[in-house]
Amino acid sequence: MNLMFLFSRRISMRIPHYNLYASRLFLREASSSSFGNNNIDENVSDITADDFKKNAKRLSFSFDSEGKNVLEETLLGVSSCNDSDDDSEDCLWSKRRPFADIVADVDRILKVLQQDRPSFDTILALDKLRLSVCSKIVREVLVRISKRFSASKVRCGRLVFKFFMWSARQESYRHTSNEYNLAIKVCAECEMYSTIEELVDEMMKSGCRTTARTFNLLMYNSGNVRNARRLLLRFLNSKTFYCRPYKHSCNAILHSLLVMKQYGLIEWFYRRMRFEGHSPDTLTYNIILCTKLRLKKWGQFHDLYNEMIKDGFLPDLHTYNIILYMHGIADNQHLAIDVLNSMRDQGCDSSVLHFTSLIYGLSRAGNLEACEFFLDMMIKKGCMPDVVCYTVLVTGYVVAGHLEKAREMFDEMIVKGQLPNVFTYNSMIRGLCNAGKFCEAHSMLEKMEFRGCNPNFVVYRTLLISLRNAGRFSEADEILGLMVKKGFKRYKLYQSEKSCRS
Repeated sequence: MNLMFLFSRRISMRIPHYNLYASRLFLREASSSSFGNNNIDENVSDITADDFKKNAKRLSFSFDSEGKNVLEETLLGVSSCNDSDDDSEDCLWSKRRPFADIVADVDRILKVLQQDRPSFDTILALDKLRLSVCSKIVREVLVRISKRFSASKVRCGRLVFKFFMWSARQESYRHTSNEYNLAIKVCAECEMYSTIEELVDEMMKSGCRTTARTFNLLMYNSGNVRNARRLLLRFLNSKTFYCRPYKHSCNAILHSLLVMKQYGLIEWFYRRMRFEGHSPDTLTYNIILCTKLRLKKWGQFHDLYNEMIKDGFLPDLHTYNIILYMHGIADNQHLAIDVLNSMRDQGCDSSVLHFTSLIYGLSRAGNLEACEFFLDMMIKKGCMPDVVCYTVLVTGYVVAGHLEKAREMFDEMIVKGQLPNVFTYNSMIRGLCNAGKFCEAHSMLEKMEFRGCNPNFVVYRTLLISLRNAGRFSEADEILGLMVKKGFKRYKLYQSEKSCRS
């Protein structure tokens, strides 16, 4: 389970809509994974390049107005519509500059770059253009170079670096973090790793701040543990790392590694930061406690908690949340009650988030009776369960094979005014399919759409695979046709068909 939601209240005060994003992460994990499948590779330090490329895309310090990750082309591969690191250093005149003039200048630059060859002085030709360079021109040129010369990676990377260094020497202009990050991304796509190092060196020498987006791009292309550790040390000691919203770079790095699920690197980095004299705070301890929990290092978890208390850091609401989840998956009901009582004595009011974490842990442990007990306790304390809590319970009953109990909980949440979302419906449809009630599953899919909850690919895939496995191929083909009509990508459909046949 991704435990990012454990820090939601702290971060929500600094990042808008973080709670919404965290809840989505929690729901995705709760509804799509089996409660019994929580295995962690013991060799967590043996990280390959594919691991970095797969996990680095999860990293983000920013969220858009709907709670979704931003930076697909930049930090997480961000779309160019959100290409900002709050680095608006363009001159005012450039913002008022007509778009047609910018396009014309970009075309002139690309015409010169196309002539680049050993016998042609590209830099001199660019100087003769006598252009007024601005950030918009630089970004547009970089994007168009990556598209136009994508067939030749070496040439593409060479042109990007040549143009980028030329533009940096122009009067009344200097690169911002956005331009550096975009150049690094293009060079990474061209596999020009030595050029990336030169760009990073130039970025730090110029005093331009490195951001979370920069960190993610470099981690994504670090390739192995040795390079990753060298990169971590560089950012740890960097004076230009802009680690908003965190107080210092250590927490920013640790949090990003947690999102990337690089637990081995988290442990190594924590030891290194303590060795170099960097003091942890409560957030630091919470991240390391999460790591120990994910790695199931119970002894080290308790030792770290005792160290936290010894250093004078009292547990906050997020620390209690982690501890409650740990007691849940360990099925320690009495210890969980002690923690809740301790929270009350210290003036920390337990919220729906704390009870949901505990119930989720207990459901993973298979103790549904305890889930019901703490649900009743939660309601008596005045904490009304939300859609996340109900979804956890519904999923728990479905996994345990108690379809009727899941249906009762599903109906109860509607009566209580908590509308099921796509994750709740997916769990119910999966339960109905497991019980062989395919007509009811199809009916629930129709009700789902009627109530304005659009099914995602996972919902269709659940129903499709269940129908195929049951030999109901004609009904499965109808679902497949519906998926095509809905516009799902063809390669995903092929993956579904392959999974159904295997």
